Amino acid sequence: MKTLNKKTIGDYVADDFRTAALFSKYGIDFCCKGNRTLAEACEKKEINSVILENEINAILNTANNQSIDFKSWPLDLLVDYIEKTHHRYVEEKSSVLFMFLDKLCKVHGGRHPELFEINKLFIAGAGELAKHMKKEELILFPFIKKMVNAQKTKQAITIPHFGTVDNPIAMMQEEHVVEGERFAMIAELTNNYTPPDDACETYKVTFAMLKEFEEDLHKHIHLENNILFPAAQELEKQFTILDKLANSLL
Repeated sequence: MKTLNKKTIGDYVADDFRTAALFSKYGIDFCCKGNRTLAEACEKKEINSVILENEINAILNTANNQSIDFKSWPLDLLVDYIEKTHHRYVEEKSSVLFMFLDKLCKVHGGRHPELFEINKLFIAGAGELAKHMKKEELILFPFIKKMVNAQKTKQAITIPHFGTVDNPIAMMQEEHVVEGERFAMIAELTNNYTPPDDACETYKVTFAMLKEFEEDLHKHIHLENNILFPAAQELEKQFTILDKLANSLL
């Protein structure tokens, strides 16, 4: 069991997603930088760790009837959920936001030139996310499912072309950081998604959608970085141990 000084931000959110809103309030990144301890995050943000710890405990000690315990899910089910919920969300919302942002640039770009940079950042981010998700769907996720099936059927697994699951996971985590930083820039340029006084309805809807997009991205990355990836690495270790045991008996 992890002690408080060793428990990471990601661990807190993985145990109870309600803590995500608290970390967001203090500007603490729980997805891309969820591997930091509470003390490290507080020191970086110059936050009183005792106060934050008390607020976390208040959340954890309150009955939670709505939060989904993703840590208890089988990995193949979690993979399917991420694809059908978060990957599909990115695909569907991106096309709508492309259209809305383009319209805002044409109509309001003269008075609000920051819209051009926001549009540029979103186009780049959506494009990179599309490639990122495809790599997960074609390479990493199928191997995770293969390990789950092998565990169920008590079969061995062949070493994949990427060597160990650590390699694609490291790449995915690095790309998560890049996209997290990109959308943090969008949040800053939009004044945390606050439309200006002269904003039309399309302007307001677009900013609301961008905010929702970033929030969904945080949940998406959290599920992968803090739950799916560590569990996949632990599962692979079980096969490694079995292989070593089998070889020692030869």
